Amino acid sequence: MTLSEEAKERLADIVRLQPTKNKELQDRWGLESGSEVHQYLENTLKEYYFRDDNSLIRATAEAAELVDVEPGVEVAADEEGVPSVIRVPELEARVFAVVAGPDDRSESVVSVLNKVREEYDDDPDVDEVRRALQSLRRKGVVEVVYRTVPTFRLAVERDAVDVEVTD
Repeated sequence: MTLSEEAKERLADIVRLQPTKNKELQDRWGLESGSEVHQYLENTLKEYYFRDDNSLIRATAEAAELVDVEPGVEVAADEEGVPSVIRVPELEARVFAVVAGPDDRSESVVSVLNKVREEYDDDPDVDEVRRALQSLRRKGVVEVVYRTVPTFRLAVERDAVDVEVTD
């Protein structure tokens, strides 16, 4: 199957962002709905992606070779499931840098937002920070602690993961 340039670019997004969700791809690709993402995946990239046990979208090994892009998460050989490298957009890298550590008290999305604003003189909206935290959670480097509201902290030591900014 020959892919168009747009399809190759979108496949590269899947490889970089994996594990990912329809919403993340919808935002990235400027589509109207998650259903539109699903239709595109099924009609154009069916051979190159799959959904894991948690229904997250992942690229096949063939897809990664085809677009020659490093996957979004690399797991160290000696660590079971703990990422050694994550490749993320700049906002996710900033969130990773400021969110509470694994031994600290978890914090709300608004708290993380305020830390990003203070540390980087950046003004993302709260939904962007929430999506960044959820994406980092799917990558296995942030965990959710449920209190009155969901709160977040690192699931790993900050210096145990190399963060590479994409885009």
